[in-house]
Amino acid sequence: MKRALILLLVAAGAGGGVWYAMGQRQAPPPAAAQPAAPVAMGVGALGRIEPAGRIRKLQTPGGMNVTRLARLHVREGDEVREGQLLAEFADTASKDADVLRAEAALLEARTSLERTRAAGRPSEIAAQRARIAALSASEENARREAARSETLVPTGAGAAAQAERNRFIALRTAAERAEAEAALETLSSPRPEDVTLAEARVASAEATLAKAIADAALSRVRAPIAGTVLRISARPGDQVGGTDGLLELADLSQLDVVADVYETDIPRLAIGQTAEITVPGEARRFSATLRDIGWLVRRNTQAGTDPVAAVDARTVEVRLTLSEEGRQALMRRSNMQVQVAIRPQAAAAR
Repeated sequence: MKRALILLLVAAGAGGGVWYAMGQRQAPPPAAAQPAAPVAMGVGALGRIEPAGRIRKLQTPGGMNVTRLARLHVREGDEVREGQLLAEFADTASKDADVLRAEAALLEARTSLERTRAAGRPSEIAAQRARIAALSASEENARREAARSETLVPTGAGAAAQAERNRFIALRTAAERAEAEAALETLSSPRPEDVTLAEARVASAEATLAKAIADAALSRVRAPIAGTVLRISARPGDQVGGTDGLLELADLSQLDVVADVYETDIPRLAIGQTAEITVPGEARRFSATLRDIGWLVRRNTQAGTDPVAAVDARTVEVRLTLSEEGRQALMRRSNMQVQVAIRPQAAAAR
């Protein structure tokens, strides 16, 4: 019995020693935590479809004047070339008449200038020279007659009155010859002041014609670019003016997605990033490429559906070039709102 008790105590002591030895061992240090790799994040935003060259709203060319539309030469959806006549206003005929009147006045002024510079026609100059020759002969004859009368008066063979009459005839003939020579000089070379006056009249007529042509151009509307007529706001007979204008025109050969990105997301953007465009009611997704980041920060202009979204958020406008597939599908959806998901730069690089 004692022997069994002794063996039990020895076993208990050995077990306690083993437990003490294990307790003295140091626990292995915990493994160091590996830092998590940063996750690249994309950018989401609301956007709208817009032609790359913007939508041109054509107003009344005359500025603030309100005028009646007379003729409309295009319809919605028509393709037009640059400079093509689109519409004419009611005052077109009146302004065209002003152009014709100004052209006639200019022609008259130029003709007068040419006549002033030419002074006289060859036939007029020849006739004037012949007249001068005849007057010179008459003057010479009158002088001889006057001289003969003077010699006869002292002898009593001639009357003093006749001699006086012959002197007057000689003087008058000389005066007529001088006048004819002056007229010949005028016919041969015009006076500078006459030429200056005629040139001023031509310049005035040219300015009047230029103004008439400009006014006539304002009575017509021509396409500033080649593109498609998207919307017509006025019909023949309507008064054109105000904010609606006449029509809207755009070049649809390239479409953009204009997205309002929060200013805090701009550092994650870079030119060339790809994006996925989601169109409401369209099962397909279209690709786009970021090509421009705006220069201004402004308040958000896109109306979202999130009731807790910040309506006064500050955003930057970015433009993405829509793929050709998207352009073909969305050509008739300018200003339509879409959802934009810009892929992270690392994902875009892969």
